[in-house]
Amino acid sequence: MFSLSPIKIMVIVAVVLLLLGPDKLPEVAHKLGSSWRALKRIQERVESEVREALPDLPSSGDIARMARSPVNLLNQLASQVDAKESGPDLSEPFHLDRSDEASAPLITTQTPRQPNVRAENSTLPPDPSLN
Repeated sequence: MFSLSPIKIMVIVAVVLLLLGPDKLPEVAHKLGSSWRALKRIQERVESEVREALPDLPSSGDIARMARSPVNLLNQLASQVDAKESGPDLSEPFHLDRSDEASAPLITTQTPRQPNVRAENSTLPPDPSLN
């Protein structure tokens, strides 16, 4: 990948100084600075318009962190899903609203009835009710 060490940056600055000379350097620096400020203003304006349209959108810093570390994002999302699937917090009492009572399902704890199953070499006679 492309990396700039301090030595490479110094070489680039020296080449730019030699090519531009002392006369044009302040003018070019001024143009670069004003262009940078204009880009920043455009970025801020676009971000504020997007925030107005989508207020729940994460901040641009959060989005940048997500893009740099997608595995960390997936781990956070998985932990949120696990927390939601773990069920209600039983440390707090659960109360139904009166409006919910009619639609609340009735929960029973009956187990299904098991038929009488006898082993093949059982000494008991077969149960006549099973016939």
